[in-house]
Amino acid sequence: MTAADPSVVIREFVSLEDYEACVALQDDTWGHGFSERVPGAILRVAQKIGGVSAGGFAPDGRLLGFVFGLTGLREGALVHWSDMLAVRPEIRGSGLAEQLKRYQSAAVRALGVKTMLWTADPLVARNAHFNINRLGALPREYVPNMYGDNTGSVLHGAMPTDRFVYHWDLDVEPGPRSVEPQSAAPPSATAAHVPSAIEVPGDGMPVPLETPGATVVRVPVPRELTLVQADSTALALAWRMAVRTAFERLHDGFHVTRFERATTPETLPCYVLARTR
Repeated sequence: MTAADPSVVIREFVSLEDYEACVALQDDTWGHGFSERVPGAILRVAQKIGGVSAGGFAPDGRLLGFVFGLTGLREGALVHWSDMLAVRPEIRGSGLAEQLKRYQSAAVRALGVKTMLWTADPLVARNAHFNINRLGALPREYVPNMYGDNTGSVLHGAMPTDRFVYHWDLDVEPGPRSVEPQSAAPPSATAAHVPSAIEVPGDGMPVPLETPGATVVRVPVPRELTLVQADSTALALAWRMAVRTAFERLHDGFHVTRFERATTPETLPCYVLARTR
C-alpha cells in the first residue's frame, strides 16, 4: 500500500478513537516513556484554534501516519509550528509523509499562514533529504540540546537533542529541489574545491575543522544515525559535537543551500552551506 493509493484517506481527526490511535502511534514511534508525547485532549483543542491534527487512514480504518501542529503569532505574523509527524515503519518511503505535510500546508494556508516551522535532528540524513530536497524547506537556526538529553525516547537515547529549526515558505511554488550532488567525491577529498567543516578520519571519529576564507563548505553527517548509535554511543556523541561545532562556527554569515545524498559506499551525505556576507 502506498500513499498514492486513493484508498488511503487523509483527513482531520474527528473522534475519540482517532485521538487515541494517534497517541498509540506516538508510543510506537518514540517509546512509551517519551516525555514530549501529545495527549488526545491537546490534539483536539489545537483544532479549535487553527492547529492541525490529521492522519492518513487505511481502508480498514487503521491509522498509518499523522501530523500535528499549532498556529500562532511570530513577530506579528501568523505562522504554523509543525510539532510532530510520524509514519508507520512498514510504509515509510511510500510518500505518505510528504502527503501529510502538504495536507497540513494547504490547511494552514487557508488561514493566511505563509510560513511553517518545525525542528529536525541535523544528524538524520533521511529527514534532511525529505525536508530540503522534497519539500523545499531550509534550516535557519541551530539549537543545541533543544529538548534536553533525557526525553525518554527510544530514538533519542541519552544524546543531546540538538535541532535545526526549518522554515518552509508556503508562498513558494511547491516542488522538489535538485538532489544531484555536484561531486561524488567524499568530503575529505573535495577540500580543494568545496571545503568540509568536518574531517572523518579512518577511525570514524569526526572532528571539526577550521575553514577560514571559505565561501562554500560541506558538513557531512552519518548515513544512518540509528546504526551509529547502536554500534557506539561514543561515536554517536562525537558526531553530535562535531556537527554542533561546525554549525556554530559557520552560523555567522552562512546558510544551508542544499543537501547531498551519499552516492557511493565511500561518500557521506552532507549539507552544503554558502556564505551570504
